[in-house]
Amino acid sequence: MSRNGLAHRLYRGEAGLNVIGHRKIFYLVTLAIVVIGIASFALRGFTLGIDFSGGEEFQVPKTASVSLADAKSAVAAGGAEVVTGQSVGGSHPTFLIKTKSLTPQQATDVKEHVSSALHIPLNQISESSVSGAWGAQITRQALIALAVFLALVVVYLIFRFEWRMAVAAFASVIHDLFVAAVVYSLVGWEVTPNTIIGLLTILGFSLYDLVVVFDKVHENTRGITASSRMTYGEATNLAVNQTLMRSINTTVIALLPVAGLLFIGAGLLGAGTLKDLGLVLFVGMLSGTYSSVFLAAPILVDLKNRDPRIRAHTARVLAKRASGETTRRRRSEAAEKDGADADEAAAGEKSETEETTAAGERVLAGSAPRPGARPTTRPSGRRRGGKGGGGRPGTKRRT
Repeated sequence: MSRNGLAHRLYRGEAGLNVIGHRKIFYLVTLAIVVIGIASFALRGFTLGIDFSGGEEFQVPKTASVSLADAKSAVAAGGAEVVTGQSVGGSHPTFLIKTKSLTPQQATDVKEHVSSALHIPLNQISESSVSGAWGAQITRQALIALAVFLALVVVYLIFRFEWRMAVAAFASVIHDLFVAAVVYSLVGWEVTPNTIIGLLTILGFSLYDLVVVFDKVHENTRGITASSRMTYGEATNLAVNQTLMRSINTTVIALLPVAGLLFIGAGLLGAGTLKDLGLVLFVGMLSGTYSSVFLAAPILVDLKNRDPRIRAHTARVLAKRASGETTRRRRSEAAEKDGADADEAAAGEKSETEETTAAGERVLAGSAPRPGARPTTRPSGRRRGGKGGGGRPGTKRRT
């Protein structure tokens, strides 16, 4: 693995992803999910199982000559409105067909028609009635459990960290629940008690990832106002990068068995009772990892930036950084100016030297004798006669 590669930098916590600086993008992504979800809730709604809406449940033995489509068609032809149908494995494989509520006589008629159409003995076809009151009771208990869980999460985070982290965690958990609901609405899968169990399960996973990220943020930002090295947002972004690889590893390890449950168990083996639980776990774990890194941490930074102390600290760090930039720029400009002056002085000295050399050459050229000219100096030891001069040759000078 290359030391400069993304995987290596993620492993060392040096990926340098600017999550906090681009938090508006993640806010827009969340807003888009909310808009899509509201539209899906209004237009498509949810496919509630008979455990919530009430209805009938027919179990038809699975044979070599009978498929799921055949079983659903036979039940519908008997006068029932089919809601869902799925294959159930085990020692005695069956088709589980769920319909709207029927009277006892209507249910009997449906069984007789299925037995006649599929050539299955009547005593091998079972039928049970489910009241919607039971589903309503499950929903009420699930909502109570959800409220208690969220309250405990908020209280724990307030005492463990601070109230701003509790608010960010609350928003992240609500986001995860909302995303799972949006996926169920878009896909149209049946909402069953297994779905409720899965929703409560992903809350624990989301909380675990949140605590890991927030613990590193708390470590990086402890006593940050006494230092001028980085802002609160920068320290939080560093914590996100340092825990990102751990979050990815945890999510991958957790998703592998869930993916096997969803794609192999429900998809290939036809264990339809597993797909409700598998889908909500798969979506919730992915959403939990995303929200703890790209949503909870940015929300925390925005909440902390409202604190006057953090705001003053940020201004001080930025002012010091700007002052250092100004000083470095002035030094650079001064160095460039000194270099330019030195170059100019060197150029002037060179020009003066060249001029002096040229003048000397001209002087030397003007004083040089013409070729064949008589020398201007007289030979030593010979003087011409005359006034004030020496006598004739051979005469002595009178003293």
